[in-house]
Amino acid sequence: MKENTIDHSTAAATFNKDVERVNWHDETLWFVRSKRDKSAHAIPEWETLRETASNIKNNVLSNMHHYLQEFEAKAKENGIIVHWAADGDEHNKIVHSIIAKHGVTQMVKSKSMLTEECHLNEYLADNGVEVIDSDLGEFIVQLRKEPPSHIVLPAIHLKKEDVSDTFHEHLGTEKGNNNPQYLTEAARKELRDTFLTRKIALTGVNFAVAETGEFVVCTNEGNADMGAHLADVHIACMGFEKLVPQRKHLGVFLRLLARSATGQPITTFSSHFKKPREGQEMHIVIVDNGRSTQLGREEFRNSLKCIRCGACMNTCPVYRRSGGHSYHNAVAGPIGSILAPNLDMKKNADLPFASTLCGSCTNVCPVKIDIHDQLYKWRQVLVKEGYTPTSKTVAMKGMSAVLANPSVFKIAGKAGRFVIKNMPFMVNNSMNAWYNQREMPTPPQESFREWYAKKQKESKDKK
Repeated sequence: MKENTIDHSTAAATFNKDVERVNWHDETLWFVRSKRDKSAHAIPEWETLRETASNIKNNVLSNMHHYLQEFEAKAKENGIIVHWAADGDEHNKIVHSIIAKHGVTQMVKSKSMLTEECHLNEYLADNGVEVIDSDLGEFIVQLRKEPPSHIVLPAIHLKKEDVSDTFHEHLGTEKGNNNPQYLTEAARKELRDTFLTRKIALTGVNFAVAETGEFVVCTNEGNADMGAHLADVHIACMGFEKLVPQRKHLGVFLRLLARSATGQPITTFSSHFKKPREGQEMHIVIVDNGRSTQLGREEFRNSLKCIRCGACMNTCPVYRRSGGHSYHNAVAGPIGSILAPNLDMKKNADLPFASTLCGSCTNVCPVKIDIHDQLYKWRQVLVKEGYTPTSKTVAMKGMSAVLANPSVFKIAGKAGRFVIKNMPFMVNNSMNAWYNQREMPTPPQESFREWYAKKQKESKDKK
C-alpha cells in the first residue's frame, strides 16, 4: 500500500464503530435498491433491455478503434475541439492548459467520476485554479474536504445533521436547522453566483455517440446545463468506454440508467451536446488511463461496459456496511473493486477481497457485467502476482494442504473440535478475527464423515 492508504478492512472497522450510522447507511441504500426493483419489475421487457445493452457494449469493446475514430471525426465536424489523454496526469494538464489559455482562475464543475479518478480538483488547486463542484452532493463533500463515497449519491454517508453543521460552518446558515428544504435553498443561493460568474464549465459524459459526434450528460439537478450554457468555454471529460455506436442506442441505456441508479423512469435532465453555441468554445478530453490495458485483459474487459449507475453498490452487503470511503478509490463498491486493480494492482490488492461473492451485484447490473466472477478472478491474479499479505498466503497454502489430504483433514477436524470444547480460550481471543465479531459455534460431537459412517453401519446391521 502507498503511504496514507488505509486498507479496506481497517477503514471498514473504523466506519463500523458508529453502529447507528452503519445501520442507517445499510437501510438507506437498501431502500434505493428496492426502488430499483420496483421500477425494473414495472417493465416487461427489462431483461431484454439488459441483454440488448450488454450486446451493444460488446460491439463497442470489439470495435473500439473504429468508433473512437468515427466519434473524433464527427465531433470535429461539429466544431468540438478533441483532445486525447493517455493518463490522468495528461488529462489534468490538458484541462489546465485550456483554463490558462483563457486567463481565468475559477471554474464550475458538474459531477464527473473521471475527474475524481484523475484527481483533477487537487491538481488545479495546486496550480492556482479554484474549482466549485455544483452537484449538491459533490458540493457538500467538497466543503468537508472529503471524496465522494458513492458514484451517484456522493454524500450518502452523511445525515442531514452533518450537512447542517457543514453549511453552518462554511455558508453561515442557521445553526441546528436540519430542514432539507432550508439547506437545499442555502446551497442553491450559494451556487447561483458561481454559475453566473464562472467563464469555464466542466462536465462529465454519460454517453458519447460515434455516429453523430455528440455526447449526453445526465443529471437530476440541472447543474451541468446551468454551467455549460452560461459559460464561454465548455470542457467535457470522458473515458473512452462511454461510446455507443448510434443515437438510437441511447434509448436503451437511458431507460436502464436511472431505473438502476435511483428507481426513476429517467433522469430529470438528459442533455445532448452536439456543437458549441455561437461564440462558445467546446472541448472534449478522451481519456485512456489504464482502459486499454483492461480492454486487453479478456477476463476483465467486460468491466468497461459499466454505465456508472451504482446499482451494484446499493445491493452489495459489504459496501452497505463498510461505507464508500473504505475502498480508497474514486469508484467504490463491487465495480470499483474490479476497476481499481487494473490501475494499480499493488495499491488496490485488498479490494477484490472486500466481497462475499454472493452475486447480487451481477444480478442487478443493467449491462450484465459478470462482477462477482471478475472479483473471484482478480483474487487469483493477485495471489499469483504476490500482492496478497504473507499471512493470508501462508494460511491459504496451509488450508490447501489440509483439504487435499483426507487423513490430515480428519486429524485436523478432531483437533479443532477438541480445542473448541476443552480449551476455548485458544480460539476465543483477540487473535481470532472471527471471534471479534461473532460467538464461536458449539463444536459438534462428531464430524460428518463419522456420522455418515455410523449411519451406514447401522443401516447394514438392520439388514
